[in-house]
Amino acid sequence: MATLYETLRADIVISMKARDAVTTTALRTADAAIKRTEMDTGKPIDDALVLTTLKKAVKNLTDAKAEFEKGGRADLVAANENEIRILEKYLPKGLDPLKLEALVNEVIKETGAQSKKEMGKVIGALKQRPEAGLIDFGAASKLVQAKLP
Repeated sequence: MATLYETLRADIVISMKARDAVTTTALRTADAAIKRTEMDTGKPIDDALVLTTLKKAVKNLTDAKAEFEKGGRADLVAANENEIRILEKYLPKGLDPLKLEALVNEVIKETGAQSKKEMGKVIGALKQRPEAGLIDFGAASKLVQAKLP
């Protein structure tokens, strides 16, 4: 089975042949970011590195989209939404909100956290779970804050 990076590289070729400039640009940008991360960290390109890089790119695009919305730039908002949609194809689907809430409740019980001061302990335990790759830690953090007094 092809790695995530091999799939992304093959999709670049497909989009180029289809003359889909938007997809080609988005995928080439992602490819460059992955290669840059490989050089910066000194680690070989594997699925973990690709996922980390793509998640960071999607987060940056989402943050930029919010700023463009504030500035009233509908053209840039639409461009960012397209690029996010393209990159999300390579990311695993996250946990649905109900599963995330159940997981947070379980970890709070396991750690015995009683207040927001112990939030780091809960988030640290969440990061050790097998489902950690699927967790949106921004949403998890908000949930933990809401549940701890």
